Formats: sequence, structure tokens, C-alpha cells
Amino acid sequence: MRTDDFDYELPEDHIAQAPVTPRDSCKLLVLHRDTGEIEHKHFFDIIDYFDEGDLIVANKTRVLPARLIGKKKPSGITCETLLLRRREDLDPMGSIWECLVNPGRRMKPGVCLEYREGGLHAPDSAPVVLTARMLDFIEENRGGRLVKFTPAAGLSLDSAIHKAGHVPLPPYITRYEGDPEKYQTVYSMHEEHSAASPTAGLHFTNELIERIKQKGVQWKTVELEVGIDTFRLVEEDDPTQHEMHTERYHVPQDVVDAVHATKAAGKRVIAIGTTSVRSLESAFDTTCACATPPVCAQRFESCPDAAAVCGHGDIVACANATTSLYIMPGYTWHVVDCMVTNFHVPRSTLMMMVSSFASRDQIMDAYANAIEHNYRFLSFGDAMIML
Repeated sequence: MRTDDFDYELPEDHIAQAPVTPRDSCKLLVLHRDTGEIEHKHFFDIIDYFDEGDLIVANKTRVLPARLIGKKKPSGITCETLLLRRREDLDPMGSIWECLVNPGRRMKPGVCLEYREGGLHAPDSAPVVLTARMLDFIEENRGGRLVKFTPAAGLSLDSAIHKAGHVPLPPYITRYEGDPEKYQTVYSMHEEHSAASPTAGLHFTNELIERIKQKGVQWKTVELEVGIDTFRLVEEDDPTQHEMHTERYHVPQDVVDAVHATKAAGKRVIAIGTTSVRSLESAFDTTCACATPPVCAQRFESCPDAAAVCGHGDIVACANATTSLYIMPGYTWHVVDCMVTNFHVPRSTLMMMVSSFASRDQIMDAYANAIEHNYRFLSFGDAMIML
């Protein structure tokens, strides 16, 4: 297996630069994994592929206005800072963050920046609402820094970030100047923790979700704080040598209970997006000791010995956990039975994940078919459901 196996030619004019309106009017490619059959629909048709008793699990995370444009002091050079993860372990007050900074070579430890209200287009007369000091390098983030932020007097750090920051669109979206709320899902939580959106969920409207629920399909949510590494390509020729990024996730007990009940009824767990997939599969504990055999019996066909480690495992609740799960062909799937996703960047870990869920040949055929039928790719693009 080579990284080149997950490469394909993506024409630039197929990269979506803006979302469609309404959200659920985009195209939907339906891939039947058992036969390889492909159907072309619209996203609002997705309800036809859900059955009563199925369980949908979506990622409710919300994107932080994590893109900060500031000036280096005292030179006045323009610099971009992208917030990745708050480091409460280094500062309980939450003022230290892992960030990506550009230009990185000029952002040595001790360098200070200041950010004005209005951010990117703020005039020099706009008030400074936030300052930052570079602390140290983070090698694993390839140019990342530890940065300590200080809000202006009278402001909390979060309010200062909102005054200075912008929602960080992916680097391949270069011409969008519309409503940044279109880069948030309609079901996102109030708190903002992510540097990128769980984009498979962008196609759902409140009306479509309500119709799905009325059909008898359960709707549950997890949270995975999406990092900017989701946009990075695999640079190694051998994909097994790639270092997977770490993300924080939460799978509540009600989701675990719903998964057990769904599996017991012979129905499907449907993950909305690769981030929901990572949450559910990361929460699967392969060392389950079957302390409660009825639960294990619901999840699996048989439980050989309820008093010993059965080797089958089970999904468990996880709060404030971290995952670096790397799913590629050969992975054993435990929880997810069906996946809704967008079309991904070539040579990415997400291409490897979907090629594990279907087969590489099926994915490559589906992507070629999508390009032939003028599908729109990547974050603001069209969708695929793999049954």
C-alpha cells in the first residue's frame, strides 16, 4: 500500500467555493458497497435510504473564529495566527494555545503580536483587543507554536477572540465572502471548540432533520474538536509512516445506549462525516470484560465467556478523551454501518478512511463518476452516502 494509491486528479473548477442554497439541494452520490452500484440523487433524497429504527450520529462541534490577523511588534509586519487547541494543562486560565503561525520563521519565542477589532480588514485606528507572545515551538504541528494570549482591559479572552477573529475556511476556498454561518452545521452546539467544520453535516437543514426523526430514525450527537490537520496531505510514500494528529472527543452514555439498542434490533448506525466516525470507532474498547453480558449479547452474536475478557470489545462512553485513530484499508470496523461524507482531498487520511469503509477500487470509481457528473468537491461541495 502506497500513498499514491489514494491520489486522483481533481480539476480546480470542481472545488466548491461556496455552499448551495438551500443546504440540502446539493448532489448526493449513493454508493452501494455490496454491489458497487452508484446512484445520483439530491441530498434531500437521503431520507429514502434511512429505515425506521436506524441511528444517526452527528458531530455537534462548532467552529471557533480561530483565524487571527495581527501585526508583529514593533515592525508592523502582518502575521496570521490560527488557533488549534487550548492548553489548560499549561495554564488553567486557558490563555495558552497551540497555534499555527505564518510567516513561521519570523515567529520566534518572545515575539509579540497585536490584533485589532475587526481582524482582517481592521484599520490602524481600530482598538487593539488582543495581544500574543510566542512561547515555544511544537514540532509535531510542523511550524506550530505555543502562544500566550492576553485580552485588552475589560474583555475576556473569548470575547477578544470573537472581536478580532474570523471563521477559518479551508485554504482551498479562496473566493467565499458570504455568511460565515454557512460553514457551521444547523445543529452545532453553542460552545466553539473546532478549527474546522464537520462538513458532511453542512447539508442538513432543520426541516430535513425533523422529517428524518418523524420517520422513526434516532438522531444523536457526539463531539470531536476538529483540528486544522484534517486538511493536510500525507507526505510520506508509505502511509503507515504518517503521524496522525490528535483530537479531543466526547461520546456520551446516551449514544452508547442507543448504539446497543440499534445493534440489538438489527438496525444500522449511520455516521455523519469522518469526525463522527472517528468518535464512534475511537470509543470502541477492545478489552471489554463483559461485566454485563446482556449488553454484550445485544452488541454481538455470541459471548463465549461472560466472566472473562471475550476479545470482542464494546463501545463505551468517553468524556474529554483524545484520539489519534488512523483508519486505513485493513482496519476492522466495530460500530459504524453506514457513512455520509463529502468528497475528500487527494492523498489524505480521509481518502484512506473511506477506502477502508468501501474498497479503494469502489472509491476511485465513485470519485471518477462524480467528476464526470460535475459534482462539487471538498468542504462546500456535494455529498456521498456509502450503504
